[in-house]
Amino acid sequence: MKRPRIAVAGFQHETNTFAPILTPYETFRVGGAWPAMKFGAEVIDTLSGLNLPMGGFLDEGDDFDLVPILWTFAEPGGYVTDDAFDRISGMIVDGVTKAGTIDGVYLDLHGAMVTQSHEDGEAELLRRIREVTGPAMPIAVSLDLHGNLSRDFFERASSVAIYRTYPHVDMAETGARARRLLREELDRGTPFARAWRQLDYIIPIQAQSTRREPGGRLYAMLPGMAGDGVSSIDFVFGFPPADVADCGCSVFAYGADQTAVDAAADAMIGALQAAEDELHNPLVPATDAVAKARQIAGSALKPVLIADAQDNPGAGATGDTTGVLSALVEGGAQNAVIGMLWDPETAAIAHKAGAGAEIDVAIGGKFPQLGTGPFKARVQVEALSDGQFTFTGPMYGGAQANLGLMAAMKVLDRDCDVTVVVGSNRTQNADQAIFTHMGIDPTGKAIVAVKSAVHFLADYEPIAETVIFAESPGANPCQLDRIPFTRLRRGVRLGPNGPAF
Repeated sequence: MKRPRIAVAGFQHETNTFAPILTPYETFRVGGAWPAMKFGAEVIDTLSGLNLPMGGFLDEGDDFDLVPILWTFAEPGGYVTDDAFDRISGMIVDGVTKAGTIDGVYLDLHGAMVTQSHEDGEAELLRRIREVTGPAMPIAVSLDLHGNLSRDFFERASSVAIYRTYPHVDMAETGARARRLLREELDRGTPFARAWRQLDYIIPIQAQSTRREPGGRLYAMLPGMAGDGVSSIDFVFGFPPADVADCGCSVFAYGADQTAVDAAADAMIGALQAAEDELHNPLVPATDAVAKARQIAGSALKPVLIADAQDNPGAGATGDTTGVLSALVEGGAQNAVIGMLWDPETAAIAHKAGAGAEIDVAIGGKFPQLGTGPFKARVQVEALSDGQFTFTGPMYGGAQANLGLMAAMKVLDRDCDVTVVVGSNRTQNADQAIFTHMGIDPTGKAIVAVKSAVHFLADYEPIAETVIFAESPGANPCQLDRIPFTRLRRGVRLGPNGPAF
């Protein structure tokens, strides 16, 4: 029996429309926490075995002849430039065109891409691919659970598989599920019955973790909802810092029986509506977070974690605001470390000075419109790195980091014991290797502060006494009723039990 020929490609970006930095083509090309842009056979050689949807798709069996086109990812940030989107989409469409006779397409996408010209970047990419393949070609898609998806996207994708964990430790498994759905559709020879529903309120990022309730319970429902005419049901929690009409949660269901698929989608929306009162935002002011951390650390056997959630680069923030750093220093924190702040200039100065040197620096705060300026201090350079190392945690594990010049510096001119780690390529701190590769053992610290919102939990929470989510300035606004939305659909509520837009 002839094996299906499947074209595969990946194009991932989570767009924070409130971030003060655009996302150009170069950001996709060079990589950072994930590999740099890969083409053709490099896609298979590099991504197989990694906890990425493409990795899981590639590793799930040997039933397809694959035609790899490209895979690329850029750290979340502001609008994807039209140049970047057109160039990368053009390469994917060209690859599909030149693939010859194919039986289907698999796309490793995010679901929250916004370009300078398109509110739903994934829907526009699918539109361009459909111009080549026609409307009947099976196109299977995997998505991050932080997608903001439109009806246009739903109508252009044949099947969708979505992460079911946050932190995203099941990315590879999601790609494998996407492959199984594609195989099922090809074996059926007819399109799936499909259903799509949107929730009527937006869910704060801090309430979305599946290591907390109700997120864990809601996603645990999904496997048991398949069967009896339903092949798959998934939902995206949504990505709040995106000023687009379709920001928020939506449900996708696929199967053989339209009535059963509709019923499953309705049941999942009902469960999400019933959980509304549980989805609260746990942020506390940074000064209170540090005071609480110091109090707990006094008798704790393990470090207290502080998450600088609103300056999370993994949600498109700059990663360079200094509110939590200042709170640690001014609050007299002892045996504390914070990282990673995005500051190529300070990293370069530290490298020029050398390990052991004492220097005056102005760390971060390059975007004063976000609410903090640079943190000025005299520091001692404790450790230096070229930013090339292997991640070890459950989310990024095995991937090669490319974070550019990095430096660990101890603050000298305040009554505190705080070390700050800076780097040159923006990324969130979701992996202890960001510290350990520089000789810093987080388990030996009293307080560990990370530039992350939730992903850090997978690697850091097991070593922690407790976790505190700090509220401090940044471009990942978490108080939804304070976000200056202008494009949301009318009537959607800004947070659980929040005001209607």
